[in-house]
Amino acid sequence: MGIPASAIVLAEFYEQEKEKARQEGMPGVRTQWIQGPVWAKTREEMRRDVIEGINPVSGRPVMRELVEKLTRPLTAEEKKMEEIKQDRGPETYTGTREELNKLFLEKRFTDFLPIVLPTPERMDEMLKGTSHDPDEIVGRMSPTNTGDFFEYWTFTVRDVAVNAVMAGCKPEYLPILLAIGSADPRTGNSKEAISISDNGFVGALVINGNIRDEIGLNYDVGAVGPYAHANTTIGRAWSLMAINLGNCGKVGTTYMGVIGNPMNLINIVIAENEEKSPFKPFSVRKGFEKGENIVSLFEGWGILSAANWAVNRWGGEMDYPQIMKDIAAQQGFLFGTCFVLSPPIAGFVKARFDTIDELEKWIAPPPQQFPGFAKPKPAEGGDAPAPKPKMPAFGGFSNISTIVTGASNNNYWSAGGLRYSRSIKIDEWR
Repeated sequence: MGIPASAIVLAEFYEQEKEKARQEGMPGVRTQWIQGPVWAKTREEMRRDVIEGINPVSGRPVMRELVEKLTRPLTAEEKKMEEIKQDRGPETYTGTREELNKLFLEKRFTDFLPIVLPTPERMDEMLKGTSHDPDEIVGRMSPTNTGDFFEYWTFTVRDVAVNAVMAGCKPEYLPILLAIGSADPRTGNSKEAISISDNGFVGALVINGNIRDEIGLNYDVGAVGPYAHANTTIGRAWSLMAINLGNCGKVGTTYMGVIGNPMNLINIVIAENEEKSPFKPFSVRKGFEKGENIVSLFEGWGILSAANWAVNRWGGEMDYPQIMKDIAAQQGFLFGTCFVLSPPIAGFVKARFDTIDELEKWIAPPPQQFPGFAKPKPAEGGDAPAPKPKMPAFGGFSNISTIVTGASNNNYWSAGGLRYSRSIKIDEWR
């Protein structure tokens, strides 16, 4: 267009922006780097730190550089455009066990823990866990889940199986991972376990149905913790899938968490204790049959013991529903509130509310409109047009979720910010 321009970007995103410019074939695009963060600062602080500040990358005054970038002719190097060719790399690698483990670490194919090498023999065994063709497309994934900044990577049944092997999964876990990785029919996208955000978001799974006992998921003592092979390896495999099938978790480019989240390692995997819960299972409340094998996806800040919440109270007479309502009142709209109740706590709640739906409506009535989505304006002289279906950011519209799991040896429970996204039938991937 002939108009001089320069992007202005926080220096903390230097590696990310350089990588994106390279991917777009414009490695020499002019960018002015400034010191971040910029929000929560006064006008005086903004002038001191940014306008009159120093470029953290070059060490030169910001405004002097910016004027030069808007007035100086482009150099030959800056004008150069590159054609970017990307490929999946070789189908197989060869070498000793030590050499291959080193290769996987250097290429950032792992979560930095020891892995099970995906040999052809192990792959053949893992693929016995599904009747689907190994080359069938399962979904597509991106760190941003929009494809706007980093492109989507498409992956197959075989690709999911590779990561299942690496995580130490058994073949009977594979249908769950395929369900988790399947494309959302509303968007065509799969849910990444590791978000690009500069917040330390975490993914969470809730599993219902007979498959809980078939594969040995833990929903009693130590539920939600790393105390069962199935819970641990399924959660780890989801993160490996995000890394290797969705280009997620690369620090400085596709992961920018200011403070990371240790739960990203195995995520939050919850098998509901349907047998000890006085309420209908979570999946049944989402419209599925009892006993049907369902995995439900969540994303958010995570959960922590309710003992850490200031509104929690200890004593002989505990009003757990009121405590839950007080906790929910402290949460923001972004991820709402997720309650993970042990069976005894669920029993106390049952004494006041016959169903979870009644409880959740009492705690926080559903919002009339999800923030950020404007209602359609009516045509002149007519009624408002029917709103077009839109996907809200960060998942579904549900703002309260309640799950029952764990043991009955004491009155402990957890709460936090997790927003429900969707539920998937596992058996369709068997």
